Amino acid sequence: MEQNTLTDIIEEQTKRALWEVRNVIDCVPNKLWNKTYCDMPCWKHIYHMLHSLDLWFINPRDKDFQEPIIHENGLNNLDVFTEKNLTRVEIEYYLICIEKKIIRYISNLTDKQLLEYPLDCEYCRFTLILAQFRHLHSHMGMIMGFIIDDTGLWPKVLGLENSFPSGKYDKYL
Repeated sequence: MEQNTLTDIIEEQTKRALWEVRNVIDCVPNKLWNKTYCDMPCWKHIYHMLHSLDLWFINPRDKDFQEPIIHENGLNNLDVFTEKNLTRVEIEYYLICIEKKIIRYISNLTDKQLLEYPLDCEYCRFTLILAQFRHLHSHMGMIMGFIIDDTGLWPKVLGLENSFPSGKYDKYL
């Protein structure tokens, strides 16, 4: 792992976090996809987490931000019931889009830019990135808890030192 710049560290940890997001989503059994937790289906907790990552990681005030095609008003809000249901395929495609967008963004970021403010945004880039790690941490914990409670299985995580699995792997610890 490169640790020569702050952005090297952020890039590595972001890649690890995104791998874990994908693995946790893959660990949600079909029977839990629509199961209600805290008055919302499991998939909506996942979408809320992903939508926040998409909107807030780079610049939540970006006037050119494009909502995903699957979005509708209130879909990302865990306090608002919506009629729409998202499928695994829709969530998977959205995650792929977010991964590409975020990896492209951080791979071009410099340490100096971390303390700069994106256009029209009151938060510097480093604040936005750390805030999303905090938000992601909270929701990943909740979703992992749903999985563990209902299945007794613990989704695999990479931690700081484990290698990224290649090929087929056991998605649980």
